[in-house]
Amino acid sequence: MRAVKPLPTYLNDIQGEVEGYARDYGLDFFPIIYEVLDYKTMNEVAAFGGFPTRYPHWRFGMDYEQLSKGYEFGLQKIYEMVINTNPAYAYLLEGNSLVDQKLVMAHVSGHVDFFKNNYYFSKTDRKMIDGMANHASTVRRHMSRHGVDAVEEFIDVCLSLENLIDPMSPFILRNRPVRGREEDEDAVAEDIPRLRAKGYMEKFINPPEFLEQQRKRIEDQKQKRKNKFPEDPQRDVLLFLINHAPLERWQRDCLEIVRAEAYYFAPQAQTKVMNEGWATYWHSRILTEKALLSSEIIDYADACAGVLATGAGRLNPYKLGLELFRNIETRWNQGQFGKEWEECDSLAAKRDWDLRLGLGRQKIFEVRKLYNDVAFIDEFFTLEFCLEQKFYSFGFNERSGNWEIMSREFKKVKDQLLKALTNRGQPFIYVEDANFNNRGELLLRHSHEGADLDLGQARDTLHNLFRVWTRPVSILSRVDGKTKLLRWDEGGYSDKSA
Repeated sequence: MRAVKPLPTYLNDIQGEVEGYARDYGLDFFPIIYEVLDYKTMNEVAAFGGFPTRYPHWRFGMDYEQLSKGYEFGLQKIYEMVINTNPAYAYLLEGNSLVDQKLVMAHVSGHVDFFKNNYYFSKTDRKMIDGMANHASTVRRHMSRHGVDAVEEFIDVCLSLENLIDPMSPFILRNRPVRGREEDEDAVAEDIPRLRAKGYMEKFINPPEFLEQQRKRIEDQKQKRKNKFPEDPQRDVLLFLINHAPLERWQRDCLEIVRAEAYYFAPQAQTKVMNEGWATYWHSRILTEKALLSSEIIDYADACAGVLATGAGRLNPYKLGLELFRNIETRWNQGQFGKEWEECDSLAAKRDWDLRLGLGRQKIFEVRKLYNDVAFIDEFFTLEFCLEQKFYSFGFNERSGNWEIMSREFKKVKDQLLKALTNRGQPFIYVEDANFNNRGELLLRHSHEGADLDLGQARDTLHNLFRVWTRPVSILSRVDGKTKLLRWDEGGYSDKSA
């Protein structure tokens, strides 16, 4: 790991000034350590996801090559990077103008405030720099013992499965602790459903033979679950493989590393729109109201226009998040919420509605703390906002062979947004049965909640699961409205109706 070079005095002064303004606005962030990097080193660190060191793997070299080519051809430029640790580490690009450096520092202050205070980051490892270094040492040790090719090839398999985690598991107890027999019997007695009845009619409405029938039904269901492994569907497929797949010690280590890093990065995917919108909102406030000189306004506007530009058919999380936070602040300042607002049918009254409550700042800080992208869009992406920002849904027209605007209808627009953000736009996959057909085969189930399976990716994923499980692997899904069983075994891929 490289030693962090201290900032030049002029940048250190700018950092103190910008962070002072940020704290005056109420932002609360971890200490931030900046380092100035040339563009080659910046691309190198970016390829590692912002960390100074990662385990050795070809994909980081591929990412570096892509970033370098993009910079050299003028297609992209990394202005800043920041990682969620305590203290937070952020990087400035050498050669940026002073306006750019001010913008970056204000933007980073917003990010680190979000990392520290948003609920979905509350379970992340704040010492992940050390964790990444330990992962690198572990992989290198296994490579020296088992060979670079063998370890790298198995990491390829693990990375193809890294999305098969349960991002909400750090916050939810998915499985109840095992209870004793007496507790279980008491629970069965409590769980027996009864028809509603007044006291004097109880024995007629819920006779003993009816309750006994219900009790037996519940016991039969519980017995079926006990005879099934796992008893309940498991969403964290990687954890199930770590615990039950026939892996060698070094393979289990690699899978645990990929899983740990997947959980570390998951909150960033769950809050991309909010996180970027929050940082953009605050760099805009800090710079335009406090930090910029009058001579720097044009340069700032030019840089900010690039950040907020939205191309056809492309969702810009910076723009959407910024405008939603501004909209929330305005609505809560003017009292445009609550029962009275919702029940008002007069467009003229709504247009002039201003109760001068001044609750906007308090509300956006509350939203920053409690929401993720799905809840953020679901609650605050309103019809008025959709019309004001001219949102539309788009899709691929097979007849013309082009991506086209499909609808400007509010419900369709919002549904498409939520579909893209729910579970990061990926399908919900569960371990259904680890002894499928009573032959030790692995059965997965695709819970169809809006995201279809990509059959090409499903086939490759089944192949890699087969390499980990070492026995046939199947997934139950719905394709073109019909239930299908996709399978990979010794003979390769197959599918059939189920």
